[in-house]
Amino acid sequence: MKVLVIGSGGREHALIWKIAQSPKVSCLYCAPGNAGISKLARCIDIAVNHLEKLRDFAQKEKIDLTVVGPELPLAQGIVDEFNQKGLPIFGPSREASEIESSKVFSKHLMKKYNIPTANYEVFEDSEKAWTYLKAQTFPVVIKADGLAAGKGVFIVKNLEEAREALDALMKEKKLGEAGRRVVIEEFLAGEEVSILAFCSGETVVPMVPSQDYKKIFDGDRGPNTGGMGAYSPVPFYSEELNQRVLEEILKPAVRGLKREGREYKGVLYAGLILTPQGPKVLEFNARFGDPETQVLLPRLKADLIDILMAVTEGTLDKIDLQWEDKAAVCVVMASRGYPGEYPKGKVITGLERLEKKEEIIVFHAGTEFQEGKVVTAGGRVLGVTAWDKTIAKAREKAYEGVKEIYFEGMYYRQDIALKALR
Repeated sequence: MKVLVIGSGGREHALIWKIAQSPKVSCLYCAPGNAGISKLARCIDIAVNHLEKLRDFAQKEKIDLTVVGPELPLAQGIVDEFNQKGLPIFGPSREASEIESSKVFSKHLMKKYNIPTANYEVFEDSEKAWTYLKAQTFPVVIKADGLAAGKGVFIVKNLEEAREALDALMKEKKLGEAGRRVVIEEFLAGEEVSILAFCSGETVVPMVPSQDYKKIFDGDRGPNTGGMGAYSPVPFYSEELNQRVLEEILKPAVRGLKREGREYKGVLYAGLILTPQGPKVLEFNARFGDPETQVLLPRLKADLIDILMAVTEGTLDKIDLQWEDKAAVCVVMASRGYPGEYPKGKVITGLERLEKKEEIIVFHAGTEFQEGKVVTAGGRVLGVTAWDKTIAKAREKAYEGVKEIYFEGMYYRQDIALKALR
């Protein structure tokens, strides 16, 4: 069969890597892809937001399944576009993916269907928001309503930080339309866990847990990023907790969406925080996580194509999801300056030294070819992922891999998965 993956990041490289292992796949495309992906798939120069061009390509090439990686095309309605032409595609509809593309919609959905989350208020007027903030106990969380590539959440410790965040979103419009409305919610303390689940209709099949690192600096300091690393499994996430999350969070969310006329097919990502009162939802995403996907797929025993097809065809209840009893760790290598401005075009060396090593792979996130050399082309550049019998061994192997690679101005956190070893 012919498969098209949409996207150009580390998540899409991981998806391509796993899909390429399926004996059912004869031809693999990626739009637009990156330097690493080009070794496994034919890269097509079509941007992720050019929905009609992507649809026309899939139709012309008789693509048997399209897999959507990033949130932007989902929010724009790529699944609806493909469905109108009878083209098989993996991902939720535009209306269903609003669970990610609008924080306001997501919070209202959780409130309506009694899904545990932080208390919140929604504001469209910056002065009303400011008046509300002045009466709050800090810290509080300010979130942009729309998509912001992981950079729309501000944990503010005092009124001064609150004013800066509010002005950046609502007056200076640094995130454009995404910050037109804001959600202000109570700050919740606890460990964060990412739970991704395959969903089709009312069938919900959770994946194994993972934990990602959103802050740029060691010790969870600095601004939020798209993710600086991840590991799986999560030692403090029990089977009992897993069942509770399934029954109190995942199933109610999917059933709630269906009752709203938004049947959900795809991956639902629940960003959770484990509080003394139990697990609560920090956010929902409508797709595979990044970098969580880079540590989940190396642990997946099954043929990913079988699962993706089962979701799109409504036969997910017949799939037996099995996982390797091993650990995986991903360390993201970023460009200096990220998540702010950063340089591009820096030559990357050392990649070839890792190509023949077992149980380690470098997933490309922001790379491209320039004059025959692999160079940096994004803020998050590479994700070095390793797996082994234990988290400690996988972590050691991942950092050994990181040390083999060099590009000018490279930066990475040095504490990925450390908390799992305490």
